[in-house]
Amino acid sequence: MAVEGRGIQSIEVGGRILNALIELGRPTMLRDLASKADMTAAQAHSYLVSYRKMGLVEQETTSGRYLLGPMALQLGLVRMRALDPLRIASDVASGLSEETGFMVTVTVWGAHGPTIVQVHEAAYPVHVNLRVGALYTVRGTATGRLFSAFFPFEVVRPLLNKALRLEQKANGHADKKIPASWIEDFAEIRRQGYAVTAGIPVPGVNAVSVPVFDQSQKMQFGMTVIGPAAELSVNSGNRKLLGIVGEIQKLSRHLGYMPELEASDISIPVKEPRQSGKRLKPEKITKAGSGNSPV
Repeated sequence: MAVEGRGIQSIEVGGRILNALIELGRPTMLRDLASKADMTAAQAHSYLVSYRKMGLVEQETTSGRYLLGPMALQLGLVRMRALDPLRIASDVASGLSEETGFMVTVTVWGAHGPTIVQVHEAAYPVHVNLRVGALYTVRGTATGRLFSAFFPFEVVRPLLNKALRLEQKANGHADKKIPASWIEDFAEIRRQGYAVTAGIPVPGVNAVSVPVFDQSQKMQFGMTVIGPAAELSVNSGNRKLLGIVGEIQKLSRHLGYMPELEASDISIPVKEPRQSGKRLKPEKITKAGSGNSPV
């Protein structure tokens, strides 16, 4: 790891104001901005004067509130144009695999459902057959359930209906409604922010799948960590599990995701639509097949 050189303290202090403006996400009065940046109003004002001259910050004429300016927008646009999310995901997944010894996959929503685009092999032996281009099932895997929970319902619904028909064919039932237990499962995944499987569908193999969002507040892909049950516990509150989830969630921040903003255009119904075709009010997310892949 490269050793960082000595920085300029005043720039780092001033950066707290910019971070405060980003986190607040709205025009803000000086006193509130200073409080958020943990400095006095007079100190914050001095930095804001310079930032206004540069165009990093602007001030509303009527209210006097501060917000990010046109230069901040240009910086953001340049950053977005230069960003390669899957390359960054590859670096994170590779590092996570090396650090934990577990297999890590990166999955996007393809024409036929959750499709693996990257596989980072494990140091721990896991007897699963995963390869680039393989599909995760939407109900029998942590990754598939993750997409079912965080992707728009109408996008995922055809594969859920297919999974339902296969299940009903096996047990002799014939109900066209998505089961309430499935909907509750998706709601729980959204609440905790990730999906897990324990020994299903491969005995002795556990998996945790975490969504990765971008600046549009929408899920772009999922990252799944797979390992032996003896090494990868998926019990709620497990420190190793939470550490893995936290590392992957940092990637969303790196891509511009702000969980405090409401992703109001991504919604999954709490219940199935009525037979009349009318849809019940969806539950908003605040914060996010045809294959036979095993986890």
